Amino acid sequence: MASSTQSTTISLESYGRDNTARPRRDAPSTSAASNTDNVLLTSQAADSTVPDGGYGWAVVFGCSALTFWFVGTTYSWGIIQAALISQKLSSPSTLSFVGSLTAACISALALVNARVIRLLGARNTALLGICFLALGEILSGFSTHNIGGLFVTAGVIMGVGTSLCFMVVSVTPAQYFNKKRGLANGIVYAGGGLGGTIISLVMNSVIEKVGPAWTFRILGLATLGTGLPAAWLIKERSPIRSATFVEWRLFRDFKFIVLFIAGAVATFPLFVPPFFLPLYNNSLGLSSSAGAGLVAGFNFSSAVGRLICGFGADFIGPLNTLFISLLLSAASMLVIWPVSNSLGPLVAFVIINGAANGGFFATMPTVVGAVFGSARVSVAMGMIVTGWAGGYLMGAPIAGYLLEAYGGEHSTLMAYHPAMFYAGSMALGASGLVGLVRLYIDRRVFTKL
Repeated sequence: MASSTQSTTISLESYGRDNTARPRRDAPSTSAASNTDNVLLTSQAADSTVPDGGYGWAVVFGCSALTFWFVGTTYSWGIIQAALISQKLSSPSTLSFVGSLTAACISALALVNARVIRLLGARNTALLGICFLALGEILSGFSTHNIGGLFVTAGVIMGVGTSLCFMVVSVTPAQYFNKKRGLANGIVYAGGGLGGTIISLVMNSVIEKVGPAWTFRILGLATLGTGLPAAWLIKERSPIRSATFVEWRLFRDFKFIVLFIAGAVATFPLFVPPFFLPLYNNSLGLSSSAGAGLVAGFNFSSAVGRLICGFGADFIGPLNTLFISLLLSAASMLVIWPVSNSLGPLVAFVIINGAANGGFFATMPTVVGAVFGSARVSVAMGMIVTGWAGGYLMGAPIAGYLLEAYGGEHSTLMAYHPAMFYAGSMALGASGLVGLVRLYIDRRVFTKL
């Protein structure tokens, strides 16, 4: 974002509590880095003028309502996936590919959507996104017996809507908040966790009564009826006029490169738990309503985690918060999930992993603005999100292929272990990369960063 009044950031320089300490490594000597510092200075000047509230709370509410639908629907895919598997539409790996394609569009279209926001404005982009999302859901109701059609409707059309909404909610609230930016982002993304909680419970009940086809149609109509008024609330403080499409010089910044890779790795395990919890629930011999309850619990924990991470970003710093959330996600998948042979341990896994999972989405926009400057948050966020395409598209399907290779969902619980260890290892690797960036900037463990 090029305007000096349109977004907020928390300067890394202000995070240090001891101004005489060793200088942080955020000002390399190259000319490109000098330009980077100029952007940071511009961002800091803009941050001093933001209201830290005002109409920004209406924008936060509108963005939160959007995430209720596009995040909540994505994280509830496992419910409808289990129903489609039961009617023999396709295999778990193929159907998880459909759900993953929806999320992959966020990355594939990130740079394009950043330009769309600059051309149409945040409000019109949000309205367009909701229309695509609802249209894809309604058309999916006519594709529940055709896997190819479902790839187009639930995968591509819903994916376009999801990607447009995601970019709007990632860059717009930052224009209104400085000291409370972490909290604002936490509230926005908590809407997605709340949406996943409600949608998963309602979806399971509706599927039992009217089947998957009408469930899709009802979901689309509800999205349209509530999403359009929410999208109308969203507007920028000032137009986004940046002409930069890709800021290639960022790839000469060590911090950007490592965060880019960390985000790319972290997205591989994100959808494995919500997509496969219903199947794992069935393998435990529990009812479908119990599976829906687990997914709802996962999403509710995600909502709480997003709020906690929003507070954490303001209190201990966004990089510290991101590192902790990824580490907890890894530990839950490597230690707790493999020994969840009954409902009790599985509930503990759902609570911990759900909270940590939500922290990634709530914290990443704050990290990008803090490290690279709010004046370029739309461009930098678009570039980083583009790197998530592989994880979004292949993360859950890889888990599905591993499950099939080791016996499938009708085998023993041990068949799930390779998928669990794969997902946990990816989360652990991502946490290590974030920790590397954090130590590169400042090696003092208890510094707010």
